[in-house]
Amino acid sequence: MLPKAPRRTRERILELSLGLFNEFGEPNITTTVIAEEMNISPGNLYYHFRNKDDIVNSIFVQFEAEIERILTVPDGRRSNIDDVWLYLHLMFELIWRYRFFYRDLNDLLSRNRKLELHFKLILAHKIKVATQLCEDLRSEQSLEASDAEINAMATNMVVVATYWLSYEYVRNPRKYTEQQAMADALARGCYQVLSQLAPYLRGETRVLFNKLSEDYLKKLK
Repeated sequence: MLPKAPRRTRERILELSLGLFNEFGEPNITTTVIAEEMNISPGNLYYHFRNKDDIVNSIFVQFEAEIERILTVPDGRRSNIDDVWLYLHLMFELIWRYRFFYRDLNDLLSRNRKLELHFKLILAHKIKVATQLCEDLRSEQSLEASDAEINAMATNMVVVATYWLSYEYVRNPRKYTEQQAMADALARGCYQVLSQLAPYLRGETRVLFNKLSEDYLKKLK
């Protein structure tokens, strides 16, 4: 087997920057810090990226490509409650991987026009997917809700998911970087979002939801 080619400096800068932004917050990290952590000169860093916003935007391109893959409803069949559960798991895992975008969201959008425009599109796409999932459940008579109720549910699901990590950070900032604490936080987030559907679920789907919730809540104790 041929040895792996060494990662290019640009890729290493993006990976390191993502880690630093996630751990310390994007506003607290400068290009000087990134260059020092990379053990390269500032000039070498600026050869690859014009400034910190260029790094942030490049990371956002990666994030956007990954989230587009997740925001795809199953082809050829209606979605079921398992699809919703899986969708939320994947979404929260991605949110955690790029958590600085969500933790520092308001600050980033106030000074980065590209992020402002593209994040609006992502939120709209999330609401569209959540609406489609709810409508599929309704078509299967697994969910009983009006169009207005589905629109409200879809919006609420996206709002909770978008700001869940900020809530968890405020609730317990000292444990924000602890792996088990945040794994539990993400699990709570999935449950909290999915619980928005609970009052509207019917039949076997409600039974399955109760079972999934029971198993989930046991793990969090």
